[in-house]
Amino acid sequence: MPIILDTPLVSTEWLARHCNEPDIRILDCTLLMKPNEDGSYGFVSGFDQWSEGHIPNSIYINVSDELSDPGHEFTLMMPAAKAFADTMRNKGIGDNTAVICYDLGNHAWAARVWWMLRVCGFDNAAVLDGGWKKWLAEKREVSTRATGYTNAEKFTITHRPELMVDKLTVKAACDDDKTLLLHSLPLPMFKGEVSPYQRAGRIPGSKNLYCESLINPDTNTYLEKATLAEKFAPLACMEKDRVITYCGGGIAASANALALTLLGHENVAVYDGSLTEWTADPDLPMETDAGIS
Repeated sequence: MPIILDTPLVSTEWLARHCNEPDIRILDCTLLMKPNEDGSYGFVSGFDQWSEGHIPNSIYINVSDELSDPGHEFTLMMPAAKAFADTMRNKGIGDNTAVICYDLGNHAWAARVWWMLRVCGFDNAAVLDGGWKKWLAEKREVSTRATGYTNAEKFTITHRPELMVDKLTVKAACDDDKTLLLHSLPLPMFKGEVSPYQRAGRIPGSKNLYCESLINPDTNTYLEKATLAEKFAPLACMEKDRVITYCGGGIAASANALALTLLGHENVAVYDGSLTEWTADPDLPMETDAGIS
């Protein structure tokens, strides 16, 4: 009987029971942050860390290389749906498989891949709650075997472009009181006190909720639903018709989008280019605690 996933999260206990089933695909989605001398940052592959130890039957997938648009001027932008689907199929992911995404950090990279799958209409996927940190803390089986999956026959695309929006959509949302723009990075970045981007601050009218604040620091799992709801309540996210999450490049934003989906919000989108794209356009306004420029 095929595995059907009906929740954005699965537990480490669940995955330990199912990791070797033939129709499951487990993706380590980790990228590692690399600070640059000018205060900006980039990302490097987590393949070496995966090679040193990983969840049994998992493979490594490089989000910045295999799952980004090579022709776009900004990094980490989602590729065209067909290109994404071809990569998934070549990784063994298809219509008859279930996908579990995890990473070495706070779920943001795993959530990014999970969200891209949703954009293409693939819903039989989930993020490992607690990720690699919880897996290790529980002393679960670790493999160093270089595993791989046979190419899938078919990955059906049911494109949902409304789940991944562009800067024109975000610009229109600035004047739409039915849409909430949710900044997903630390508060000092939201205020404009620090910034690794071309201009400091936030998209005007945004609210802030750092994605890391949704994670239990003791277990590395998402907070319980009731506590998550309390985190979002002051922002009135659930009362808005639509929420658009953003960050620097659509990664932390995906973690917040996952949390909102977990709470039952049915109209959430991620701004793909986020502040990397927005701050590079001098015609687009930025807001700090000192005002709008």
